[in-house]
Amino acid sequence: MSYKRVVLLASLSFGYLLNASAAGWDEKYFNPVPDASDVVLPMPCDGSMVFRKVFIPVTGPLDDYPINIGQDSPDWGYVEQKRPAFIAGSFTGAKNDKSRYYLMAKYEMSQLQYQALTAETCPTPSNKLRLPQVAVSWVQAIDAGDTYNLWLRKNAADKLPKEDGALGFLRLPTETEWEFAARGGLEVGAAEFSDTRYPMPDGLNAYEWFGGAQSSNGKLQLSGLQKPNPLGLHDMLGNADEMMFEPFRLNKLDRQHGQAGGYVVRGGNYLTPQADLRTALRKEEPYYNADGQVKNKTTGLRLVLVSPTLTSRERVGSIEKSWKKLGTGAQQGDASQDKGTVQELNNLASAVEDKALKEKLQALENQLRASNQQQEETRDQAIRASLNLGAFLCTKMLDDGRYLDFLQKNYALNCESEDKDPSCDMRKGKLDEQKDRLHKLSRYYASSLVESASLYGQPLLEPQVPVMEEIISQNKQLQELKPYLRTHWANQKTYLQKQKIDTDAWLSSCKSVTQ
Repeated sequence: MSYKRVVLLASLSFGYLLNASAAGWDEKYFNPVPDASDVVLPMPCDGSMVFRKVFIPVTGPLDDYPINIGQDSPDWGYVEQKRPAFIAGSFTGAKNDKSRYYLMAKYEMSQLQYQALTAETCPTPSNKLRLPQVAVSWVQAIDAGDTYNLWLRKNAADKLPKEDGALGFLRLPTETEWEFAARGGLEVGAAEFSDTRYPMPDGLNAYEWFGGAQSSNGKLQLSGLQKPNPLGLHDMLGNADEMMFEPFRLNKLDRQHGQAGGYVVRGGNYLTPQADLRTALRKEEPYYNADGQVKNKTTGLRLVLVSPTLTSRERVGSIEKSWKKLGTGAQQGDASQDKGTVQELNNLASAVEDKALKEKLQALENQLRASNQQQEETRDQAIRASLNLGAFLCTKMLDDGRYLDFLQKNYALNCESEDKDPSCDMRKGKLDEQKDRLHKLSRYYASSLVESASLYGQPLLEPQVPVMEEIISQNKQLQELKPYLRTHWANQKTYLQKQKIDTDAWLSSCKSVTQ
């Protein structure tokens, strides 16, 4: 038998082992806590890996969402200082969806999954192999992701999500992707998002493994034993540290330092003290030491599924159009920006023949556009906060308005007849108090409508309504605000069109909201 034939038979045999297993995997080995919204991808050896969608309330290819990551600390500021960041989703959902998303593995990669990607023979599924895969180098983690990507494209390309016709791919997460998901994403409110840890109603012990006899007891634990975070992700803090895609950088207050070092490890592990376990926890690991590639018994990995950015000529064209509008005041009907100044600088630069002067004018134009863009993004955040406040005030108007109706009805029944109830004076006092409370609330609500109209106007307000609606939709605790947001926006538009304050009509509309 020729050498080439031996190699061919060997490769075919290996390919069979990667693609088939006699028994297959029981769900308990790869998804011990199944959920209807899980996204499951096949793996070699008839295995599977489970992902969760992480939604971002933006739709355009150049849109992104501002967040703050890190945590202010006098001790670890140079590592964890809070700083602004921006995040965007990779994939577009249904046609009318108002957000994009990326996918993050629901669990840390298990030993079973890692062996299915790297071993010469398919592993036998067992409960023990549900332990997270640790003691692998960053390079080995990249190699495992590469093997998985190639296998999916060859054997299950139809299972991969697409964006603009381009297949998605797997990699380690960026720090921003990881921290946004670890904090709970859109499933938590702004205050909870900025907290040390995501909300844990049943206490830290019920959600994460950390150092000490009351938790991990110094041992790595099986994936999925604890409760998930608000996005349905397990073991985001503790158990195994998780590698990030990009290199480690120090912080300089509101930005990162210029030197890129080793790789970033996030989340803490089963030896991390309880007091130190936090979402902002990050450290540096070198790629190599004197013995070769660095491998730690506490460090594992979790994959994300994302898409390329420049997926087609049409997408590039759309991005170019959006980019040319950034900071010019030409977006969303913005008449408040001095777009004439930007255009004048552009015209001057085009007409100048002196190369040095032309470059200075172009640099000045870019600085002005960047400054305008920052102001626009800050303004849009303020608009969303205003819309959120209006929706909340509408709920209060409903509650206080219905309570006033209740008091009035009781007063009429008990105190507006010949047989007056002895408690009528007390009832009258409560009725008057509630009338005054509702009057003040109505005036405050009216002031918020007038202020928003005068500060922003409909061209700027309207594009933020679907963004705010999507933020509310993705947060289970806020979903009940959705009809109030719509009612508030209807009230806002009425004022914008008629310029007439009508507190009675606005109160009536809020009282009419049904869930």
